[in-house]
Amino acid sequence: MSKAEIGENLTMVCMEIGPGKEDTGHEHPFDQCGVVLTGQIEMFIGNERNTLNSNESYFIPAGKRHGWKTFNEPVRLLDVSGKH
Repeated sequence: MSKAEIGENLTMVCMEIGPGKEDTGHEHPFDQCGVVLTGQIEMFIGNERNTLNSNESYFIPAGKRHGWKTFNEPVRLLDVSGKH
């Protein structure tokens, strides 16, 4: 489930990721940031790996390889990215 608000230079998406899902890594030419609304997610940004809980935020610089993994419950994120 996701809902997007799209502006001239930014995209903001509220999304839900199911339990046991994984993105093994990707990169893109724009900055990205967000906050975990509910649940817990493990994120890697470059060589740094962190587990984020509700109300914790992240920042991903343009061009930096990153990915994530969910655990036993769904995760809701508010994600904001620049447009390319």
